[in-house]
Amino acid sequence: MQPEESTLDAYAKRIDAARVYDIAIKTPLQAAPKLTERTGNQVLFKREDLQPVHSFKVRGALNKIAHMSEDERARGVVTASAGNHAQGVALAARRLGISAVIVMGKNTPEIKVDAVRAHGAHVVFEGEGYDEAAVVAQRIGEEDGRVFVPPYDDADVIAGQGTVGMELLEACESFDAVYVPVGGGGLIAGVAAAIKHARPEVKVIGVEAEGSACMSAAFEAGRRVVLERERMDMFADGVSVSQVGEEPFRVARAHVDTMVSVSTDEICAAIKDVFEDVRAIAEPAGALAVAGLKRHVQSQDIEGRTLVAIVSGANVNFDRLRYISEVAEFGEQRELVLSAKIPEQPGSFRRFCQELGHRSITEFNYRYAGGDSAHVYVGLRIQGQDERSAMLARLQEAGYQVDDMTDNDLAKLHVRYMVGGRVGGVKHELIYRIEFPERIGALRRFLSLLGTEWNITMFHYRNHGAAWGRVLVGFEAAPRERARLTHDLDRIGYRYAEESDNPAYAAFLR
Repeated sequence: MQPEESTLDAYAKRIDAARVYDIAIKTPLQAAPKLTERTGNQVLFKREDLQPVHSFKVRGALNKIAHMSEDERARGVVTASAGNHAQGVALAARRLGISAVIVMGKNTPEIKVDAVRAHGAHVVFEGEGYDEAAVVAQRIGEEDGRVFVPPYDDADVIAGQGTVGMELLEACESFDAVYVPVGGGGLIAGVAAAIKHARPEVKVIGVEAEGSACMSAAFEAGRRVVLERERMDMFADGVSVSQVGEEPFRVARAHVDTMVSVSTDEICAAIKDVFEDVRAIAEPAGALAVAGLKRHVQSQDIEGRTLVAIVSGANVNFDRLRYISEVAEFGEQRELVLSAKIPEQPGSFRRFCQELGHRSITEFNYRYAGGDSAHVYVGLRIQGQDERSAMLARLQEAGYQVDDMTDNDLAKLHVRYMVGGRVGGVKHELIYRIEFPERIGALRRFLSLLGTEWNITMFHYRNHGAAWGRVLVGFEAAPRERARLTHDLDRIGYRYAEESDNPAYAAFLR
């Protein structure tokens, strides 16, 4: 093994000689004022999501292909990728007039597949992720004579990614740490080599998703290990690699200061943070470093430092944003989800809401089940762990039996959408869809004005961030009482429509 100094010297020369700017751009280093204020540190984003393929991966791919011989270029290239490296290879190959075949896992987001095809590459689908795809890509290379372009385990690729670190050094005279997303390890190896060669005092911190932390596992074992594919979390697909590359591990083991692992909830919260600060939508792997920065700052009580997070990519399917926005609140500890037991009698909803105080209710689900008590599923907007604990204590002191569901994945991902079903014990039920302006206190006002006369048999409300909140509510009322009930609803002044004859209600809830 080479001495550490010679490793850094060798990579410094490779990075200086890297040929990336025929396609790649020097991305800006942007301030993140909201995160700066919240963390007590100056936070900067290195905006690699602004690259032509919306990912840093174009750097390594182009540098590798640019250093190929004319004979190798004539034979064409092949690679395996979860998507971003594939786009870099496809774009570089098209610009240089080279034929490209890309093998992608079947779980690759459609937006990345479409982008690769748009650059003229031929796409082959194989396996559920990178590892299976890489086996097929190497076989194609051997059979067709194509040159395999590794996504991370290659010195030229690492040097190309290292230009990110070189640009950081040029753009910022002084910073204390850089947080780097880690999958196979090419980016962190290149950034670490560039940073440590010039400023060894700067901390280089790797960030992984908890469900695919192969570099952390390798650090702990002192050697590369293979994660069980069946146990890996594929949410951050851009870094879902079961084994770190050999060369990246060699460099990172010597020059990376520490590793941080983050949860899916924290990644989603970081996506929201990036959007709120720079109005960009990062993919899960792209926001990984931001999540790690926040986790590290909190766990180590870091203050008054200048911290850089590499926003590495923005190739996310639009339909994933709904899930991301739901989960982001949990990652930020901004939503408390609880199950509460309340008396099954008219007026109990209103009394319970009064105990919640002047807080924004994000969700309120209930279905009559008979008996003397009822369970309601409630979501509340909060500002951190202290308010979470205070709210639970307040409800318990008021005599309510409360279970905190905030960290319960079953409750968050499934049960919240299943509260309901058919009901027994109610002879007559009228169903209404009600809309009201989405502001704090609107739901409580609705329940207060409704009074205590009507027994509520079903209640479903979820705040989706729209201007109008929508509630589906059931009342125990006979058809002859419809006129009196609608009179009370008219008096409240919210928009409503009866849904008692809706076929969806008849099929699933009546």
